This record gives sequence, structure tokens and C-alpha cells, in this order.
Amino acid sequence: MAVPNRVVMPAMDMNLCEDGEIEKGDIDHFVARAAGGTGLIITGACAVAYPVGSASTKEPGLSEDRFIPGLTALADAVHTAGSKLCVQMTHHGRIARIDTVQDRPMLVPSTPSVPRDRSALADNTPEELKKMGAVTAGKPDTYHEATQDDIDWLVRTFVEAAGRVKAAGADAVEIHCAHGYVLGGFLSRADNKRTDGYGGSMENRARLAVEVIRAVKAEVGDTLAVLVRVAGREFGEEDGLTTEEAVAASKMFEVAGADAIHVTGWARNSFSNFTDGPLPDKVGAYIELAGAVKSAVSIPVITVGRVLPEVGDKAIAEGKADFAAMGRQLLADPQLVNKLKAGTPERVRPCINCYVCVQENFWDGTPLCAVNPALGNETMLPLVRTATPKHVVVVGAGPGGLEVARVASERGHRVTVLDKSDRLGGTLWFSSLTTPDNGRLLKWLKVEVERLGVDIRLNTEATVASIKALDADVVVVATGAVRDRPSVPGGDLPHVHTGDTLRALMTGAGDTSQVPPFLRVMAKLGKLSGITKSPAAIRTVTRKFLPMGKNVVVIGGSLVGLELSEFLAERGRNVTLVEEGQQLGVPMAMPRRWTAVRHANEMGVTIHRNATVQRITKEHVEFRVGDKTLTAPADIVVVASGVSAQAPLADALVGVVSNVQVVGDAVEVDYIEGAIHTAWKVATTL
Repeated sequence: MAVPNRVVMPAMDMNLCEDGEIEKGDIDHFVARAAGGTGLIITGACAVAYPVGSASTKEPGLSEDRFIPGLTALADAVHTAGSKLCVQMTHHGRIARIDTVQDRPMLVPSTPSVPRDRSALADNTPEELKKMGAVTAGKPDTYHEATQDDIDWLVRTFVEAAGRVKAAGADAVEIHCAHGYVLGGFLSRADNKRTDGYGGSMENRARLAVEVIRAVKAEVGDTLAVLVRVAGREFGEEDGLTTEEAVAASKMFEVAGADAIHVTGWARNSFSNFTDGPLPDKVGAYIELAGAVKSAVSIPVITVGRVLPEVGDKAIAEGKADFAAMGRQLLADPQLVNKLKAGTPERVRPCINCYVCVQENFWDGTPLCAVNPALGNETMLPLVRTATPKHVVVVGAGPGGLEVARVASERGHRVTVLDKSDRLGGTLWFSSLTTPDNGRLLKWLKVEVERLGVDIRLNTEATVASIKALDADVVVVATGAVRDRPSVPGGDLPHVHTGDTLRALMTGAGDTSQVPPFLRVMAKLGKLSGITKSPAAIRTVTRKFLPMGKNVVVIGGSLVGLELSEFLAERGRNVTLVEEGQQLGVPMAMPRRWTAVRHANEMGVTIHRNATVQRITKEHVEFRVGDKTLTAPADIVVVASGVSAQAPLADALVGVVSNVQVVGDAVEVDYIEGAIHTAWKVATTL
């Protein structure tokens, strides 16, 4: 099978099917990536025995001929767009939620003996827990250990599924032997405690997968390429699959007839270490694992796991992989490959690794993308050029304002952006100190508004008079949220900072009236040297010099407070985090939230939940937890709570400008996702 390039779209579940049948939304999704230049498209998990062994009724089925027309339509559409189609074949084993819903025991090699650590769910909201519980109707999992009859049935089922894929005219199948699904369960010592011919030695544990591969290859011959997905390592348990075992299994898979090996990774407890796998937060997380497999086999190897374009290039050049699978990157920008091919990598809209997309899978929803509002609804593109160009004035150069400017300009409007700051980005710029991936989004937005010729005016205060003088047809207010000081005794002390004054402290920009004089001088020197213009430089310098005392209290444990606490703890500060509610990290997407809470604990952050601040003194913060009054030493206090959506300028412009819109945190505090999505909604209707 020849593919146009070495970029692969790995399997990601979109949950757009109806009772296992592929619908137009699924086809539109994959075709957008194929038309964007992706060489090989791999579908989301397709259930070989649907609905048995399924994780969702919204995933494609392969168990009946009624599924062939949808598969055929998908294959034809992907081919027309210039790409190849691979159908992933899966039996979910102990992850098969639909078996639980439909009162079937889940098929496993051995009954699980290690209970899942669910302690991270303490940071889930009641609404999230309700949605997660609804997926299985609150029913407990039950298990059935595979008999020889079950094993024979599994082999037949995979073979019959491959036959339907062949009949549909696809180009390849991928046999999933990882992520805790049934074949991966047999492979792993942690899941397989059998004493028969399918347990014990590596050869025995790989036996079922080998039998499936051999039988599928016999069925499809050379009409379909046979890919096999294997975890190069399992994380989180001592008996998890090791890299040495994955290499040994891959060699057996090649002998059995595999045409390529797709090396992934898997964290065995999604609640505690999902960001280790299957969706890692580390760039190029599994490249060394793929390299180990590649050194042992002669067939092509695919690497996956936050493979940015430059990282994939390097892995291929170094002989650690033959193909680079880019999942979330292709959700963020379907045109990724075309942009690389055109020599414009700077135009690739980046994934910011926020996990908003995958969170939806926890409750069977269709993935969203914080930076690409068209994900899941490709009919929103292409953007429609306006027949009546307008002068659009955008107040605020944060993510919402810049996205309005980008989309409105693409549609043919003349756009002017005003911002009182000395730099683009607003809170997006500041958040990139603690979350470097946000800086990649800001860099992309800058490239786009510059390419489109948007008129950017920094150091410019927007007033009713100045806007009226611009003769705007439309004004979009994107001034962000308002951050209040705590209404407790001592809340106005000079060492108490809001996000705005902390930004001034760190950068020397904005309102520095609350910054102590000697620190104001330091911030000014940093500004003159250019250090405070670069988030990367600030991150580096503050590891050696941070203009604040040793003891820090952060009030508010939501997204901003939690990330800031980790940032400060990494720089040697004794951080106490005081959160009024139970949950930390809201509204971070769950996997990222669980990891952030774990990291904060590992960094030594002292966390107090259900805590109410009573007063602030020059030396400490006093707060109550239950019936106890506690204190924490505080050389500096950072208030990361009290954030509200307000847009006074929009109110003042009523009657002055005929069309006034509000986007981003000024309309509802929802951070980057809210800013981009509200901006898109407004800009596409102007």
C-alpha cells in the first residue's frame, strides 16, 4: 500500500455513528483531514462484535453486513480526497462499557484483581460525575474469563470483520492489541493471570493476538495492509507490559503476517495517569519506544504520542520510525499536511494539549477542540466571504479578540484591534508562563493577523470617544474578565495581588501602582532588557530570581490558581493553596486536572479545600476549614478567585454604535475554549 506521505491520523473516537452505522458527520470529519493532505486515515475504534465488546453505541460496528454501506461511503470519500483508509478493529474487553449497560459480563483473560484508584474523582464536579455514571447507567462491572470457545469466537469475529472491511473497499485494517482492550489484556502480565496455553510466558500471552493476525492475513491476503497496534510500554503498575516484552511481541506479530507496527503507550489507570497514556502530555512521548520496536522488525513502524511535525521529522531521520501519527494536532488543524507541504509550518494551528477533546469521551460525547470550533461539525467550513464588508473594531488583543480579528478579516471585513497593553495576547500571554503550549497558540494568532493585514494598535485605550472617531460599523468587546480583591480585612494590603497586578510585577507592564518600589525598578529593568517580553525567558530567569518572598498563599484553586501554585512551587516557594470549594482545577479538562492536582502535591504545595479566608495580615492568611481556624505564612498573597465577566465598555457604547458584541471572558469566564468559540460565533455572523 503506497501512501502520499508519512503522516498518519491515528484512531480517535468521534462518537458520531448511529447504532454502529457510519453517518455523514463521521465521513465529513475524516474527509476534512484527508483533503488536508494526511497520507493515511485510521478510523476510531470499530467494534468487531458490535454491540458486544463495544465502548459506545456511537462507534462503528463491523459485526453485520448492514455496516458495509457506511464503510464503503467512507472509503470512497477518503479516496476521492486523496488519502488511504485504515479501519481499526477492536474488542474493548474490560473497557467495554456497553456490555455493562446491556447486562453482559466483560470478556477478559482473567478477572481483574487490582481495583482502580478513583481518588482523582474527588476533583470532579457533581455534574461530571453524573454524566460519567450515566454512561453505564450506574451498573457495576462484571467479568467473564475467556474460555477456549470464546477465544475461537474472537478469532472468527476479527476475521469476519476484516472481510467486511475488504468488501467496503478500504485499504488497511489495524488490529488493536493495546490500551487494555481484550488482545492487549492477554498480552499484559497485569491482566493475564492464566495458567493455560494463553498465559504465563510472553509467547503464550501473545498467542491470541498472533492467531488473530495470522487468520486475518489469511482472509485478506494482500488486498488489505494489516497494521497491529501495541503499547511500547504500560505505565502505572509493576506488572504492566514492558518495552522488552512489546519488542518481543512485535517480532512475533511480524512473523504472523503484520505489515506494520503502530507503537503507542498506555497508562493503566486513566484516573491517575491518563496523561502518561494513551494521550501523553510529553512531546514525542513514545518515540524511543517505537525506536526499540523498529530496531527489531523489518516492517514499517508508526510512532504516536504528541508528535509535532518537527519531532516526527527527526524521528524518521534518525531511523526510530517510518511514519508519524499526529492525532490531536489534526483535530486542531485538518490542513496540517497541506500547510507543511506549502512550506508554511507557522500557519499550522497548534493543539494546546488541553485535553478538552478527549474529556468528552468519558461520557460518550462528541469531542470538542478548544482552538478549532469546527471539530465535530465540519460544515462550519469553509468560511463564507461577506457580501457587505464592514469596519470591525475589536477592543482587546487576547485570544478572543485576535480570533475575532482573524475570522472577520478572512471573511473580508476591515478590522482594527485596540489594546491598552504593550503586547498582544492579554491573559493568553500571561498564561503561557505557566502553560507554554498556550504560547504556541498566541504565536499562531500573531502570524495570522499579520498575514491578513489586521490593523493592530497597542498602548491604545479604547473609549467611547476614540471608538466613535474610528467610525466603526461593529464593535466587539474582548476585554477579558474582571478580577476583584477579596472582601476581607487586609484584602487591600500591598502584598496582595490579583492576576492583573501579578502580571505587572512579573512583566513591568500595566498597572504597577501596587508593586513595591524596588520591585517596580526590577520589573522596569527586565522590560528594558527585553526579558519580560519573552515568556520563555521569564520562565528561565525566575528559576534563579523571582521577585517575591519565600512564602506564598494562593487564594482560589481553579485552573489559574492550581497552575500558578505549581509554577511557584517549582521555583522554590512554599506555596499554600486555599480553595473555597471541594474541587481543584475546574474548568480544566478532567485528565489535565487530575495530573495538575497530582503534580501540585508532588511539588509540595499545601492544599486546603473547603476553606474560607477570614483575614489577611502582613505576615499571614487566616482561614477556616470546618470548625478550625488555620493560618499560613504569606510574604505575598495571590488572589486567583473573584473572577467575573463584565463589559462596561459595551454598556457605554449602546446607542453610539449600532452593533456591539461581547466575546471571551467579558461575556462568560470560560478561558481559552470560551474565548475562541464565542469569538468564532460572533465573527462568522458579522
